[in-house]
Amino acid sequence: MALMLQLRTVSGLRGRADRIAKAAFRGLSFYTRVLENCEDEARFDETFRWPVASNIDGNEILEIQVFNYSKVFTNRLIGTFRMVLQQVVEEGQVEVTDTLIDDNNSAIQTSISIEIRYHALDGTVGTWNDKEFLETPSVHSEGDGRYPLETDSLLSGHRRGSDIAPGKSNQQSAERSFRSKGKEKTKEHKAGKGVFSAMKLGKARPSKDDHRKQDEPAVLETEDLDRKAMRYGGGLEPDTISLASVTAVTTNVSNKRSKPDIKMEPSAGRPMDYQVSITIIEARQLVGLNMDPVVCVEVGEEKKYTSMKESTNCPYYNEYFVFDFHVPPDVMFDKIIKLSVIHSKNLLRSGTLVGSFKMDVGTVYTQPEHQFYHKWAILSDPEDLTAGLKGYLKCDIAVVGKGDNIKTPHKANETEEEDIEGNLLLPDGVPAERQWARFYIKIYRAEGLPRMNTSIMANVKKALIGENKDLVDPYVQVVFAGQKGKTSVQKSSYEPLWNEQIVFTEMFPPLCKRIKIQIRDSDKVNDVAIGTHFIDLRKISNEGDKGFLPTFGPAWVNMYGSTRNYTLMDEHQELNEGLGEGVSFRARLLMGLAVEILDTTNPEINSSTEVQVEQAASVADNCTGKMEEFFLFGAFLEATMIDRKIGDKPINFEVTIGNYGNQIDGMSKPILRRKKEGGDGDEEESELLQNSSEDEGDESGELVSVSSTQPMKPLVTDRNYFHLPYFEKKPCIYIKSWWQDQRRRLYNANIMDKIADKLEEGLNDVQEMIKTEKPHPERRLRGVLEELSSGCLRFVTLADKDQHHSSRTRLDRERLKSCMRELENMGQQATTLRSQVKRNTMKDKLKLVQNFLQKLRFLADEPQHTIPDIFIWMMSNNKRIAYARVPSKDILYSIVDEETGKDCAKVKTIFLKLPGKRGFGPAGWTVQAKMEMYLWLGLNKQRKDFLSGLPCGFEEKKTARGQNMPSFPPISLLYTKKQVFQLRAHMYQARSLFAADSSGLSDPFARVFFISQSQCTEVLNETLCPTWDQLLVFDNVELYGEVHEMRDDPPIIVIEIYDQDTVGKADFMGRTFAKPVVKMSDEHYSPPRFPPQLEYYQIYRGNATAGDLLAAFELLQIGPGGKSDLPPIDGPTDMDRGPILPVPLGIRPVLSKYRVEILFWGLRDLKRVNLAQVDRPRVDIECAGRGVQSALIQNYKKNPNFSTLVKWFEVDLPENELLHPPLNIRVVDCRAFGRYTLVGSHAVSSLRKFIYRPPDKKAQHWNMTGEIVVNMEPEIPIKKMETMVKLEANSDAVVKVDVTEEEKEKKKKKKKGGGAGEEAEEEEPDESMLDWWSKYFASIETMKEQLRQHEAAAAEAEEKEDMEMAEGSKGQVKNKEKSKAPKDDKKKKQQPAPELPEKNKKQKIDELKVFNKELETEFDNFEDWLHTFNLLRGKIGDNDDNATEEERIVGRFKGSICVYKVPLPDDITKEAGYDPNFGMFQGIPSNDPINVLVRVYVVRATDLHPADINGKADPYIAIKLGKTDIKDKENYISKQLNPVFGKSFDIEATFPVESMLTVAVYDWDLVGTDDLIGETKIDLENRYYSKHRATCGISQTYSIHGYNTWRDPMKPSQILSKLCKEGKVDGPHFGPGGRVKVANRVFTGPTEIEDENGQKKQTDEHLALTVLRHWEDIPRAGCRLVPEHVETRPLLNPDKPGIEQGRLEMWVDMFPMDMPAPGPAIDISPRKPKKYELRVIVWNTDEVILEDDDYFTGEKSSDIFVRGWLKGQQEDKQDTDVHYHSLTGEGNFNWRYIFPFDYLMAEEKIVISKKESMFSWDETEYKIPARLTLQVWDADHFSADDFLGAIELDLNRFPRGAKTSKQCTLEMVTNEAELPMVSIFKQKRVKGWWPFVARDENDELEVTGKVEAELHLLTAEEAEKSPAGLARNEPDPLEKPNRPDTSFIWFLNPLKSIKYLICTRYKWLIIKIVLALLLLIMVALFLYSMPGYMVKKLLGA
Repeated sequence: MALMLQLRTVSGLRGRADRIAKAAFRGLSFYTRVLENCEDEARFDETFRWPVASNIDGNEILEIQVFNYSKVFTNRLIGTFRMVLQQVVEEGQVEVTDTLIDDNNSAIQTSISIEIRYHALDGTVGTWNDKEFLETPSVHSEGDGRYPLETDSLLSGHRRGSDIAPGKSNQQSAERSFRSKGKEKTKEHKAGKGVFSAMKLGKARPSKDDHRKQDEPAVLETEDLDRKAMRYGGGLEPDTISLASVTAVTTNVSNKRSKPDIKMEPSAGRPMDYQVSITIIEARQLVGLNMDPVVCVEVGEEKKYTSMKESTNCPYYNEYFVFDFHVPPDVMFDKIIKLSVIHSKNLLRSGTLVGSFKMDVGTVYTQPEHQFYHKWAILSDPEDLTAGLKGYLKCDIAVVGKGDNIKTPHKANETEEEDIEGNLLLPDGVPAERQWARFYIKIYRAEGLPRMNTSIMANVKKALIGENKDLVDPYVQVVFAGQKGKTSVQKSSYEPLWNEQIVFTEMFPPLCKRIKIQIRDSDKVNDVAIGTHFIDLRKISNEGDKGFLPTFGPAWVNMYGSTRNYTLMDEHQELNEGLGEGVSFRARLLMGLAVEILDTTNPEINSSTEVQVEQAASVADNCTGKMEEFFLFGAFLEATMIDRKIGDKPINFEVTIGNYGNQIDGMSKPILRRKKEGGDGDEEESELLQNSSEDEGDESGELVSVSSTQPMKPLVTDRNYFHLPYFEKKPCIYIKSWWQDQRRRLYNANIMDKIADKLEEGLNDVQEMIKTEKPHPERRLRGVLEELSSGCLRFVTLADKDQHHSSRTRLDRERLKSCMRELENMGQQATTLRSQVKRNTMKDKLKLVQNFLQKLRFLADEPQHTIPDIFIWMMSNNKRIAYARVPSKDILYSIVDEETGKDCAKVKTIFLKLPGKRGFGPAGWTVQAKMEMYLWLGLNKQRKDFLSGLPCGFEEKKTARGQNMPSFPPISLLYTKKQVFQLRAHMYQARSLFAADSSGLSDPFARVFFISQSQCTEVLNETLCPTWDQLLVFDNVELYGEVHEMRDDPPIIVIEIYDQDTVGKADFMGRTFAKPVVKMSDEHYSPPRFPPQLEYYQIYRGNATAGDLLAAFELLQIGPGGKSDLPPIDGPTDMDRGPILPVPLGIRPVLSKYRVEILFWGLRDLKRVNLAQVDRPRVDIECAGRGVQSALIQNYKKNPNFSTLVKWFEVDLPENELLHPPLNIRVVDCRAFGRYTLVGSHAVSSLRKFIYRPPDKKAQHWNMTGEIVVNMEPEIPIKKMETMVKLEANSDAVVKVDVTEEEKEKKKKKKKGGGAGEEAEEEEPDESMLDWWSKYFASIETMKEQLRQHEAAAAEAEEKEDMEMAEGSKGQVKNKEKSKAPKDDKKKKQQPAPELPEKNKKQKIDELKVFNKELETEFDNFEDWLHTFNLLRGKIGDNDDNATEEERIVGRFKGSICVYKVPLPDDITKEAGYDPNFGMFQGIPSNDPINVLVRVYVVRATDLHPADINGKADPYIAIKLGKTDIKDKENYISKQLNPVFGKSFDIEATFPVESMLTVAVYDWDLVGTDDLIGETKIDLENRYYSKHRATCGISQTYSIHGYNTWRDPMKPSQILSKLCKEGKVDGPHFGPGGRVKVANRVFTGPTEIEDENGQKKQTDEHLALTVLRHWEDIPRAGCRLVPEHVETRPLLNPDKPGIEQGRLEMWVDMFPMDMPAPGPAIDISPRKPKKYELRVIVWNTDEVILEDDDYFTGEKSSDIFVRGWLKGQQEDKQDTDVHYHSLTGEGNFNWRYIFPFDYLMAEEKIVISKKESMFSWDETEYKIPARLTLQVWDADHFSADDFLGAIELDLNRFPRGAKTSKQCTLEMVTNEAELPMVSIFKQKRVKGWWPFVARDENDELEVTGKVEAELHLLTAEEAEKSPAGLARNEPDPLEKPNRPDTSFIWFLNPLKSIKYLICTRYKWLIIKIVLALLLLIMVALFLYSMPGYMVKKLLGA
């Protein structure tokens, strides 16, 4: 279907101008070319074609606008022509001449003449009558070469559909020649751009963008180019037609085309290292009474348990678990993490499940930072759907793969009261209230199963019983969210029918992403998988507000796996389990999926979550689509690079689609049912149906599929590869197959894929431009966005044709809707973004566009399969060797261009690979075969055009029966046209190659393959950066097909790099691909295309990058004049190299003279070479063939530094910095007798950062004039969160010091600060309470706050951006946003007045800087002038596990490089103090040995990896520096993964010998050796010499006493004058009034200091310190100085490379020994907990629920007692006495508990030490929150006591007690947020009523009693002074409670009691007893009198 418009002329124009016209229909516009200098008539004669997807409606409008074209300004509209298409729709063809109208809708005298045609949808192609259309004048004019461009625009969109046999008419060949003109080119038309998209971008911009004038020039140039192109019409430069000409922004700028992107090695299925770390922190609100909870953590199959906490509903664990895995990613991400809370588990019983939570590992991994931190998991009971939530569990979960580093948020004291609901453990977008849902997975039937038993048994059976059975017993197993369900087994069936559904019950939305569906073969011994399919729930549902629940099918899914031949031990069995890429079709399964959300309130509901299997209704045969006959055609144009290992047996290729075409191991019997589904009769009818495709007529020409080529013996290419001699004869295959017609799914996917491909290509191009620093990448990005938005709109129009297809499933409809929504939205966003792309916003916008790309790829992946993928197998000797898999959608044909697969009817390069695991590692790196293949797949009835995309110039060879039928497919093609070319490969150099020899170097040579030829460069020895500088010429390269096709899409060149070994085969080092630039014989060898530019090609080895190749390739056609016409090749210039041709002049880079200066400092950590120590090393530097050697180090052990520091050499380097060769550093050891051995080498691949560019003259002096006053406002502290402010109420929570201490300090500070308005303060403590930890905790708070604000700011910015994008059209929103932003900033900058007092308080603690990473990363590795180069030796390992660079490092070279163009400007050398010996390295310190005192402070470690079986570790510190080895073993910390060390160590060291400091954490073991947990290494030397002055951090303030004493032996003023002197800076000049001038900057600050006695003294130190803290502002010499800090360093363990084993917080000070000695080390020893005593008096209880019935009176009563504890029930529980027989729930106790405890103020934790078990060696220290638990119980004498209720009071914040029992309500527990909270540590004494609560049957909280209590907190000293007794004892006894004596009530009123007893309670009991007694008496009497009667009877008395 298409609408075509031929725009002929526009006449009656006024004036003389350049004209251009634009035609628009359905939102898609085309531009004509520009006609220059037209007068009254413009003859356009151009044809445009709009492919239409849904029928055109009669009232749609076509619009044509004519403009005067202007280069500089916007085009001016002349007039518009609009036409309603009613007549066109009715008649199909209309010619019109009509006038234009202007803006005011009035006619003008200009008229236009056009012709329009419309082809409606007809299902077939044949009915189109194309010939007449091709006879338009433009084609005829092609003969004289005037307008090749229009022909192109005419034909490119209209490529298919001519029924002339190939190669017969001139017209046809003309069409062909243009048809394949550059894939990209035609794409451009399809996306609706004219060739001159440049104009469109430059000109048709909306007016609001006019401010972007600085962008115009580049667009102009491109337009000039276009204009030339038009003028010469290609007669001169055919290249202008090709892609390169339109360097407008929508075409590729960088030559990405020459770098085909081909991925060789499968990455799926390869095992990797993963670590899942889970911290269980605490649980809250667990449902149940008085429970003893344990948490079970399960990952996959592994389980671990926390310890048990007794009698609590909110246990606190803080336990850390680590699970290590080594599995493929797919397996890893499907593992389920299950957290369950179990009640009272012990050795004997498994306990009862309270609730559980599950989520798959993949969900965690997709989180930002791969982790959930401090989130609450909702627990639910899987057994009981109707119950609500069972509690919350707070945890951290992180999943780390190799190389991921997890940024743990800083572990400080967790003081904030958590908002549970706001921090749930759920990914973004999942609602907190998840409901239960049923997942119905319906399994209908399967077909095409392979046989799964050996046929021997079957043959025996057949012989005996004569029955022929199918050899497979299939059933389907479904795994979802950790549960499995199976269907029944269908015995012996290749086409089993199940019609069953498997029902899972799971929370919705589930946190498990994939459902695994597996067909398995049931077998007595073991069941094996036949095939596996995964359904990703994200692809079959949509969570948006217009989204839909997961739904699927009924649809077929195809399963792929190992090859179909049955073997007992299938080596590829893993493929059938879904790991790795399947290599063969296994079966297809018809299935469906539906989800139903359960209404849990419904009482009938089945509340079990067990998996159920039920019968399901079968589905109609046609529900998955009408059976259609499909036709697959393939032609093999080339088969080269066939691996020699295969041997020279004949080779053939087999193509299969499903089981069709599979002759070896497909199905034994043909499946007729499929054909039957096509027709509804019996077999004959389907034969007919098959025969009746309209082109064959009813001749006997039945089409029998030919699916494999003829076997052929391979010929030798070179040492490694064969090729097959497909020269002019190309074999073909064709297969007919029957599938349900669901092409629409694939078409939609194809449209999206094409948009995505175009987007990806554009993005790569933009990145390449940025990388190679081409100008204006932002324009290219705008072009990319423009194409994206038009592509999206195009999708919406195409996909919208709603075919009411009976077989569309719900998922089809919903996906279509959501894709259209998404793409429409994306199109709008792209348009908005386009206008926002500026030079400075490039990077951010690029990220956003990359998100678009991911989203498109995600949307394009169709979950419901249709046609199976195509497999191409290479067979040798009937064995399957290697394969390629081509997705069927990629080669599917459609009438509409955009819907066609991207490789349909195109020649594509395919590399075959080994199947399964054989393809991993080095084996999979060799190419098995390189194929050039042409494939076409489509409906058989659309087959007319299947040869259209082949290179032209062939004759078809058909089988005998198809001889004279035009549409019968050929079995081979015989090419009559061939072109001869010469290929020139200019191999210049390679860099950063793979080290293939044990020396750590390689002997590389490159081998270039083109078609069936190969050549090698020379071998260069011992280098990783070879400069071959060699031209390889391939003569007489024969290519088949049309000239122009070659030119635009030449074949791929493969370049392989090998390492030459003296013995054995050369080792493979990597491979890259390129496409040559092609010159036809009639083109000139002239710019812009020739000579070609050198370019970098990325070399791959497997999936890893292995260097770059710098080369250029040109393919030159040898014309009729022979080679004499080619540009000449200069002979070999360099006679030493023999007959090697160098790269010719125009291509090799332009060189100029550079000087390279090398600073040689020293060598470090050299390892032994061949067991001998390195003694006299030397460094050799080489760059581009020139070099220099360092001085020899005479004795490496004594002094590893060089005696001569700077040397230089001159060298010719390319002007273009990107082409600079690498610089090689090699270290050799000079042994006796003049022998040298290589120690190690390093290649500096980019010299860029070492290039010195002389500064601008003008820029140099600006900063030396006038003074600049730097205003030093005291920095406003970051405002802490509200919680902090709340705590401020009386003490500073950050530092947790007692109230009394701080106030004095505040006052002092205020006095110092000149008094900021005295406030009345209560008490006045002293400063002595503050210590280093106060400072540390304050700093951590600040750091967290900064992070928070940073995140908030980032989020706000993002939000703003989203708003802008969403509201691009509406301006006001942006303005609102903008007006909002400054306000926020103001807030941040100046805090409003009310907060000033707080500011004063805040300032009282000096802070240090806490870096949450290593100090080096913050200061660029301290490589400001001294760089460290790692020396490498040894091969790189091949398997991923040990390819770590670490193991290859044999030492480090310290030095630096400076590269500059040779004549330097004079003023540099003339500077004062310039020492010519040091060249550019002026002012460098001497490198003589120096003695240093190193002081290492280790604060604490966090998240250590557990080292003992109990999941804990006993860590201690070990420090190693040179010969000093300190092991702090006796101070290990028992059973702790977050130990606080708080220690400092002093070590004396001598640089340079001892400069690498290792700080390690070991795990102490009682027996055996201690294990290393992890270590970190610090290079002290670089720190010591750095200009950032990392020897001792500069603190915030200068004080001479107290916790913040100045640590450095040099005072700030001394440091300052030293820095000024070294940096040649004028200063410091201290002036009056607190001013200091340095260079031209003036700083101000305070000038007095107070000593410990409070005396004030004058000092300059504060001023000097101010300058130091702002040293980076000083011109020229300034740089940031290291502040006083704590750094956080990851701990690594060499056994587990790349995975963090914990973190260490520490810092290092260094003091030179020749300076005055520093003071003593700061004391950072951990704070000792303070001893407290908590006295709790339980006065009374009230309204306690009554549990017992009185035995006598039947009244309800309770025997109440109260139990309380602070540390844990086991440790210190205390009970009151029992108040018996309370009838009202009132109890009187007057009972005192006493709880002594140790408390850490700073962390708000109680510290307890206890042995973990009876076997423990030592006590373990635990930190638990300070929570007092009070419980009320009912005492029973004989049975267990009954628990009635409890309350937990967090001593830091608990609700104030109610004044009376009446006011005490449930609110006090449930509604904590609103109530005033108190802290016992501040109040000291609290009295009141609190409620006891418990849960009733419905899990609702209810009050079960109230208690009146008094809490009194004393410090240990106070408690000693005023002692008190336990219970009611002395001292300070409490009086006895006054209890009414209820227990003897029946004594006082006996009658009442008795009446009650008899009448009510025991009436029946008494009657029963009386009856029983009577009976007993009778029996007794009988027994008593019996003997007497007997005697009487006997004697007859």
